[in-house]
Amino acid sequence: MIIKNLSIQGFRNYESFYCDFDPGVNLIVGENAQGKTNLLEAICYLSRGAAFRTRKEAELIRFGAEFAELSAVVESFGREQTLRTVMFAGRRPRQLWLSGVKKASREDLDGVLNTVLFCPEDLLVLKKGAAERRKLLDDALCQLRPRYAKALEEYRRLLAQKSAALRERVDRPEMLELLPEYNERMAQTGAIIITTRAKYLRQLAERAACHHLAFSGGREELCLCYQTVSTVTEPTAPALEVYEQLKEHQSSHCRAEIESMQCLSGPHKDDFEATLNGISMKAFGSQGQTRTAAISLKLAERDLFEADTGEQPVLLLDDVLSELDPGRRDFVLNGIRTGQVFVTCCEADAVTQLGKTFHIAQGKIV
Repeated sequence: MIIKNLSIQGFRNYESFYCDFDPGVNLIVGENAQGKTNLLEAICYLSRGAAFRTRKEAELIRFGAEFAELSAVVESFGREQTLRTVMFAGRRPRQLWLSGVKKASREDLDGVLNTVLFCPEDLLVLKKGAAERRKLLDDALCQLRPRYAKALEEYRRLLAQKSAALRERVDRPEMLELLPEYNERMAQTGAIIITTRAKYLRQLAERAACHHLAFSGGREELCLCYQTVSTVTEPTAPALEVYEQLKEHQSSHCRAEIESMQCLSGPHKDDFEATLNGISMKAFGSQGQTRTAAISLKLAERDLFEADTGEQPVLLLDDVLSELDPGRRDFVLNGIRTGQVFVTCCEADAVTQLGKTFHIAQGKIV
């Protein structure tokens, strides 16, 4: 997949922007707070229908502007298509377009532009809380599996409604009558989420282990293991089997949920554990090992996109290289010799001259 050009109006700090890009490496250089990350966020939004730093579209629209518009010509699967989205400052819903045809929902644009994003926060994803690791899986799967994205959206909606019912049980005890209905649908969608995540993680683990083994000079074996509720004995089992085991967990935790007024059963607290040579990375991994493993995960994610779709996704590296020592930086650079890549950094000298360099200042190319 290749982004041939990008047009921006009224997005973040960009008033008006247009640029043709290199099919290989595009180095985005500039001082802090000039718009480098905003440029990657615009690409990410066109790809995923959501920004990676906020869920509020109002924050994406330039201060004082009535709307923001993003447009890109993308070449994928031998076709050239135009992605376009318009966001409005008021309550008016956004508009989505594909090659001049207005689309009803984000799902109609799935697969046109896939991206893998790597930002500084991801370097320590294996040390952070479980939410960050779930997000790593969900971001990839929502692009690769439209059915998964729908299940995740429905599960989040049901979780919010069930949680509200539990919180209101004292003042409105009749809300508890809704719990069986919520539990049924949450078990159905939750089973899809668990099995899809676990199967994807198994594939990711195989690829990441290969990258990390090469990265560590053959000294460290990286393993990933999915963790979910105790009654689910095999997360990669058929969804119907996982559904039955989720129902069992819901039943055993029903009283605890009512008393605590919290939803205690389901994949919303799932996690995965990373180990090096059998030792927990979260507890004992050094900063260098953690960063190396995180890089391996992202390179593996890119591999899986290509294996699944037949084309490499666009790789977005947001100020990551400056956080790495020279050895790790060289490893990443050697791993991005193919496909289209966008790399942001403050100093062009920090990266060997690859592809094309763009200097950004105050939301403009200078």
